[in-house]
Amino acid sequence: MGLRDDLERYREVGEQRRQDLAEFIQYGDLGQSRQDSVKIPIKIVDLPEFEYDQRDMGGVGQGQDGQPQPGDPVGQPQPDDDGDEDGEPGEDGGDHEYYEMDPEEFAQELDEQLGLDLEPKGKQVIEEVEGDFTDITRSGPSSTLDFERLFKQGLKRKLAMDFDEAFVREALKVDGWGPATVFEWAREQHIPVSKAWIEEAYTELPTDEKTVWDSIDEMTDAVDRESTANRIRREGVDQIPFRREDERYRYPEIEEEREKNVVVVNIRDVSGSMRQKKRELVERTFTPLDWYLQGKYDHAEFVYIAHDADAWEVDRDEFFGIRSGGGTRISSAYEVALDRLEAAYPWADWNRYVFAAGDSENSSNDTEEHVIPLMEEIPANLHAYVETQPSGNAINATHAEEVERHFRGTDDVAVAYVSSPEDVTDAIYEILSTEDES
Repeated sequence: MGLRDDLERYREVGEQRRQDLAEFIQYGDLGQSRQDSVKIPIKIVDLPEFEYDQRDMGGVGQGQDGQPQPGDPVGQPQPDDDGDEDGEPGEDGGDHEYYEMDPEEFAQELDEQLGLDLEPKGKQVIEEVEGDFTDITRSGPSSTLDFERLFKQGLKRKLAMDFDEAFVREALKVDGWGPATVFEWAREQHIPVSKAWIEEAYTELPTDEKTVWDSIDEMTDAVDRESTANRIRREGVDQIPFRREDERYRYPEIEEEREKNVVVVNIRDVSGSMRQKKRELVERTFTPLDWYLQGKYDHAEFVYIAHDADAWEVDRDEFFGIRSGGGTRISSAYEVALDRLEAAYPWADWNRYVFAAGDSENSSNDTEEHVIPLMEEIPANLHAYVETQPSGNAINATHAEEVERHFRGTDDVAVAYVSSPEDVTDAIYEILSTEDES
């Protein structure tokens, strides 16, 4: 194996050292990433290289001032004054680098790892464009004339109007038959011939040929009627009877280009019971969801709402760290969300996701009397609630169970339970797979 093969091998190993995505979500340092850039730690593999040391003095095997001379004995090696002491470990930390991906790549990888297949819906119309020439009108520029359709209509008319002229002329040769009798006979035989054509043909017929046959039965027994298909196969088609009313013009179907835009409302309980471990589990669940939806949609906006007994809107940096000493009334956050969505993100123009998280503790009857009705009032692609209880359910932590019980069987509400980092990817799958199914 040559040096070039070694280099390629080292590069391949370096790519494989990227931390597993699920492991990164569960245990990685999410704080190194930004909202538009996901940075996943990778282990560095140093590539081999030659190092050339340029020396200014002496020749091969010589020291300073030309000493020692070739063949002279030399002493023991002396320590480098600038180097570390022999056996002393270095104090510098190892090199840390990151594999950086945008939210779109993150969404693709998460789809692969979790087996998701979310197809975003376009909502807001941003422009109208011309599609394929599939629609038809009766007028238009000559360049858009649908000649194939015109030809087919003319050919149909040709086949409908065509008849065996020689066969009809033989009927005019029946003794005692004139144009009127032949015309009536032709109608009975479903021969599409006009009375004018029969009269003209009878006029052109020599007198001695008007009594060739004693009866029509004698003529039909002696003369075979040729079908239109056989005649066209033998003679071809000389003329196609095009008509103005058969003309149709193609014009493009107008297609609406829709932007796949989304607003994600993140709601978090910041009351006194939401201690550090619970807050960390919220961050580990909500941050990948934000990256995923940002990667899936053309345009994404985020609304962050914190609440204890009251609710207020915060920015992203505050959202995961803020903590209050108050009680809990989850419905206050949904009231703020409803007002915010209706004012700035109408359902007709925006895809909506409303994600809430907390330890499932709520004030008495608030879930049943206020939260659930508000969730039903807010139209969204998906509502989700994430319960974070690292030490197990508290006695009064019933909010998630009440929501799950009420919306069981619906395809736009998901409830997930996270008690440790190991549960995070399962919770994300539970939430996103619910949206995938709907």
